Amino acid sequence: MIGETVIGRGNAAWDYYKKICPAYLEEFSELHRTEPYVYSQMIAGKDAFKPGEAKNSWLTGTAAWNYVAITQHILGIKPDYDGLIIDPCLPDDWNGYKIQRNFRGAIYQIEVLNPNHVSKGVKEIVVNGRQSNGQLIPAGKQGERYEVVVIMG
Repeated sequence: MIGETVIGRGNAAWDYYKKICPAYLEEFSELHRTEPYVYSQMIAGKDAFKPGEAKNSWLTGTAAWNYVAITQHILGIKPDYDGLIIDPCLPDDWNGYKIQRNFRGAIYQIEVLNPNHVSKGVKEIVVNGRQSNGQLIPAGKQGERYEVVVIMG
C-alpha cells in the first residue's frame, strides 16, 4: 500500500487496504475462523489444506503497519520534526475527507478537498485562512487549534 502511494496510485493502495482490512472481510469471517475485527499474520492460499483460513491473530504488526499506511500515506498526514507534512494519495473517486489530528499538543482540523478527483498532488494549503508555502505545516503551539484546508489538483 505504501509503495503504491509513493508512485501516486491511490486506487491500487485503497484496493490493497480493502483486501486485508477486517471490516471489509466480514462476509468471510466464518471461512477465516478468526475474530472478524483483527488482523491475522497470514491467510492460507488456494493450494493450502484449508484455503482462506487465517492464522495467528493478535500476534502481528499488521495493524500497526496498516495504521501507518492509512494515516501517513493514503490520508497523507505525516509527522515530521518541523510539523506535519500533508501529501494525500486517495482513490480518485473520493471527494476528500475531514479529520482531526492531535500533534504535539496542538489540534488540527484538516479538510482535504479533491474537486478534480486526482489521486495525488496538493494544489493549495490554507492554515487559519492564510496560504501556506509547500506541504509542511509548521508545528503549532500546545493547546492551540488550527483549521487546515487542503485542495488537491
